[in-house]
Amino acid sequence: MTELKICVGSACHLKGSYDVIETFKNLIKELNVSDKVEIKAAFCLGRCTEAVSVDLDGAIYSVSPNNAEEFFEKNVLKRVNKP
Repeated sequence: MTELKICVGSACHLKGSYDVIETFKNLIKELNVSDKVEIKAAFCLGRCTEAVSVDLDGAIYSVSPNNAEEFFEKNVLKRVNKP
């Protein structure tokens, strides 16, 4: 199971963490990968100046509502579709 933790702390919230979460939720449903990807909220990933912080299986990335779909396709689907 691939785990996505999205920071919902103050800085990330102000920069659109809930929009990122909604984008991820919609993509998971649309691509039918709910059995392979799990979304969780986190309160601080320690990179407040780079918000929105996303932890993907231990690696932390900076994601915005504008690039959330691209991030999901490039990083999450690559892990999910491994044989």
